[in-house]
Amino acid sequence: MAGTGRAHSRENALARLLARLAVLTAIGAVVVLARALHGDGLLVAGASFLGLVLCVAGVWWFLAHRGAVRLFGALVAVAAPVGVLVLFAHGGLWQTALVLSLCWAATLTCARAALRRSRPQRPMRAIAAPRPLRPALIMNPKAGGGKVGRFGLAEQARELGARVILLDPDIRTDVTVLAHRAVAEGADLLGVAGGDGTQALVAAVAAEHDLPFLVVAAGTRNHFAMDLGLDRSDPRRCLDALTDGEELRVDLGDVDGQPFVNTVSFGVYADVVQRPEYRDDKAGTALSLMPDLLVGEGVRRLEARIDDTALSSQQALLVSNNPYGSPDEFSGVNRRPRLDSGELGVLGIRVESAAQAADLAVRGPQSTGLTVMTAHRVEVTSDTDDIPVAVDGEALRMPVPVVCSLRPGALRVLVPRDRPGVPVPAPPVNWRRLLRLAFGRSERTPEGEIRA
Repeated sequence: MAGTGRAHSRENALARLLARLAVLTAIGAVVVLARALHGDGLLVAGASFLGLVLCVAGVWWFLAHRGAVRLFGALVAVAAPVGVLVLFAHGGLWQTALVLSLCWAATLTCARAALRRSRPQRPMRAIAAPRPLRPALIMNPKAGGGKVGRFGLAEQARELGARVILLDPDIRTDVTVLAHRAVAEGADLLGVAGGDGTQALVAAVAAEHDLPFLVVAAGTRNHFAMDLGLDRSDPRRCLDALTDGEELRVDLGDVDGQPFVNTVSFGVYADVVQRPEYRDDKAGTALSLMPDLLVGEGVRRLEARIDDTALSSQQALLVSNNPYGSPDEFSGVNRRPRLDSGELGVLGIRVESAAQAADLAVRGPQSTGLTVMTAHRVEVTSDTDDIPVAVDGEALRMPVPVVCSLRPGALRVLVPRDRPGVPVPAPPVNWRRLLRLAFGRSERTPEGEIRA
């Protein structure tokens, strides 16, 4: 206990130090800008802001229109940042811009590190798990461009005592039926080497029979495996759980009886993935459909009730099995820090013009075009009898209203003891909290976090 207390004290001291460094570098950026305000400082700030706005507006015109307007948007999206760089270089402003950029980057880095350390994320609780005696693994040879064969997953699983069920790539197979049959034949663990959609279907069978579930990261993106802290670069390491594993209790999503482990998408993305040509040409299909889906005749407005809160006229709605990390960091590596919070994450987007797109880019989560919430129940309706829905990337149509909910702790996931883990996501920068952490009085909770 004494050692834990000393470790918490060191973390708290480091959090305060980082918070103060963030404040100092922010002041440094203001001083640099103020000293140059009579000339190039104001120009640097104004040009940077204008360049961002024009770039985002260009991207919107490129996505939401066709023909000459799309071409004009592409030119503006490329020319705006290039023009800013040329202005800085030609006018001798690059030194001021560089110093300001470095100061601001240091500010954000220190601020997020301080806030992360002040409220450490409690990891998902893992418990010891016995070695399964009759594991059954369903493997899709086509998943992830052939990872099952490339990494020799079937052979390794058999060597570890697992029964391997290989899907026939030329026959559409109901994996739910295969999973139930495996249970009836005595399997004491179900696992999947495949994409997130296949994993969700088999996970539901495992949860129904209260059996452990094994995830082998053999899909293309493997979001579920990533958020479980598994090694996506080498799916063979996932099989280590069969001999040296531990168990996590995680939530399982449900959308009108269909299980999901990651996300349910409504609106623009769901409309795009419905098209049969999407699988062969994702970018081309999206670009050809976007103008109609965003501002044209095909635009769809969604109404949703997030617990007791109404959300109207959304163009896109994303419901996730547990909330994703900081919504001001939209990237392909955004993660869910927990899979056992018992809450859905909700992200709604409504952008109808270049001005609103620029507002979203500049203000982030504070923009009126973006709604970020958590909920226990989400009900989605529209002015049609049914709507397209993308469940873990799989295209479906469902009658309205469509209800999303969670089954807390329903899924027992067997994971290797030795795994990369889930990095703690960077929190959004809250300046009021940061200043209290740096200079105000605070209390430390029993869990070791600083209540600033």
